[in-house]
Amino acid sequence: MAEDTMKFGLLMESAQAHQKMAEAHLERLRAHTEDLDDVVREQIRRTFVEELHSLTMEADRAARALRDLGRTANLRGAAWSVGIAALCALVPSAIVHWALPSTSTIESLRAQRDALSKNIEDLERKGARADWHRCGDSARLCVRVDRKAPAYGEQADYYIVKGY
Repeated sequence: MAEDTMKFGLLMESAQAHQKMAEAHLERLRAHTEDLDDVVREQIRRTFVEELHSLTMEADRAARALRDLGRTANLRGAAWSVGIAALCALVPSAIVHWALPSTSTIESLRAQRDALSKNIEDLERKGARADWHRCGDSARLCVRVDRKAPAYGEQADYYIVKGY
């Protein structure tokens, strides 16, 4: 039995040594796992920060592009507005230029009107206000006379035209 007890004692001692060694390995594994957990967390944090930085840069670029696009749209809108305003001013000006007579034509027409007015005055003095008609079946020329005015001529066959 002493030999069995010795074997059993050695076996127990060996088991204790293995258990201590396993505990030491487990403790190192736990420490390594904690270190690994910190490393993984730090790596995730670093990756997350890099991705957020990249996302921020992309958002800034997109915002800059939208501002540039807005500026371009505003400039294009202003150019269209100026173009349409110019067209709206140009069309009536062109119509006035082509439809209305020139200054020299207006002066010529005024001179012609003045000459015609003078001719009308002369005609009125000379009898143009006479009331002329075609009378009778043969449509002879006749004039309205003033019956209250005296008759003139050797045979009293001239009468004053009404209105003179």
